[in-house]
Amino acid sequence: MNWKKLYRIYSEEGLTVRKRGGRKRTVGTRAPMTIPQGPNQRWSSDFVSDSLLCGRRFRILNVIDDFSRECLAAVVDTSLSGQRVARELDQIADTRGYPCLVVSDNGTELTSNTILKWQEDRKVDWHYTTAARKPMSNGFVESFNGRMRDECSNKHLFDNSRHARNLVAARRTDFNPYHDRPRSSLAGLTPG
Repeated sequence: MNWKKLYRIYSEEGLTVRKRGGRKRTVGTRAPMTIPQGPNQRWSSDFVSDSLLCGRRFRILNVIDDFSRECLAAVVDTSLSGQRVARELDQIADTRGYPCLVVSDNGTELTSNTILKWQEDRKVDWHYTTAARKPMSNGFVESFNGRMRDECSNKHLFDNSRHARNLVAARRTDFNPYHDRPRSSLAGLTPG
């Protein structure tokens, strides 16, 4: 039976089928993004997915300082909820202080009530990129994610979560600016 006949029968009988609505998500403020003039003014965050040899999926939360291009955190786990993201951001802030602005996409972990409460309590602005699947809307962390895939995820097979954590931590250490790694933004020179 095609949909037109089904619709005609439903209309004749006076039946209605309630359409399910989509999941309601909380939305923070949307303001124009400012250009960072110093470290710790704007952080960008995003997730990268991968899998272990056994097929189990895991995610990596990457947090980048947009001014210094430093990777502040690369958290590997099978489940990263809004509460876990807030806890990781607090751990970063313990050593660096809180940023003025955090930029992220509209993922469920980052639009949760926990994150909205976190940013309200700590007086941190949060900017959600509206352009879905557009890498340049959150360019710094997307560039980092691409390099992480190329230099870590695609080169290694992860035996277990501990192995993945160790390799990602080594990659983060190698990437950060204080490490003697050539930078394209410095015409191939090292920061040191």
